[in-house]
Amino acid sequence: MTEKIGILGCGWLGFPLAKSLIQKNYEVHGTTTSLDKLELLKNAGINPYVVSLSASKIDGEIQDFLSQIDTLIINVPPRLRGTNQESFIAKMQLLHKEIKGSSVSGIIFISSTAVYGDVSGEVTEATPTMPNTESGKQLVQAEKLFQTDEAIRTTVIRFGGLIGPKRNPVTMLSGRTGLRNGHDPINLIHLEDCIHMIITILEKGYWGELFNGVYPHHPAKQDFYTEQAQKLGIPAPIYLEDSNKNPGKTVVSKNFLDKPHMFNTSIAL
Repeated sequence: MTEKIGILGCGWLGFPLAKSLIQKNYEVHGTTTSLDKLELLKNAGINPYVVSLSASKIDGEIQDFLSQIDTLIINVPPRLRGTNQESFIAKMQLLHKEIKGSSVSGIIFISSTAVYGDVSGEVTEATPTMPNTESGKQLVQAEKLFQTDEAIRTTVIRFGGLIGPKRNPVTMLSGRTGLRNGHDPINLIHLEDCIHMIITILEKGYWGELFNGVYPHHPAKQDFYTEQAQKLGIPAPIYLEDSNKNPGKTVVSKNFLDKPHMFNTSIAL
């Protein structure tokens, strides 16, 4: 029997993930907030739905969407910057309530290594969360919301910074000066390895678990981003010579590597 997967949020990660799942003969249902993208999803073989989450309500075909799937991948990042700030945890509480009334039995919740905050040294899944940003704090709350519901099997993936086609963090840093912590290690993961991790978790049935998703190569920020800027032909970011010898945070994907699985795609584009 074909497993039915739902992806809430068919954006930069969700859309290619959906296409990869279809190639592996999963039945995929996906959401978008835009009517304009329905045809794009449909043409890719994704069963499309318009769903929009806010802190006060969920607009669109949420129950139709949830009624068609066995497993839900929640790929909705907090958007707590700028003028249109809304409570992420309020959105997740509304979503959780809808899930409780559906046939969904498994959840993969996409989170972030931001939940660890500014700790130093090696960080594994056993490291306590110490978020120092509002998005990190609300992600921790959302993780717990789903993890503590014993009626639904939830696995959390905390991805590092995302890199891949048409997405390179150096483009946001290009030309900036006076940046700090240039000696801190980077914690990035390529889009292809994000997809690889999610599909591996589905295929192996790693439910009720926690995974860090970071490629095991951690050069210093100033070295890596200078090299990336040169490759792209854009101005490199300029870092201060920090007197702070804090070693920074190195996130290790211990659970995934111990199983054992490998990462396949270099972050050096």
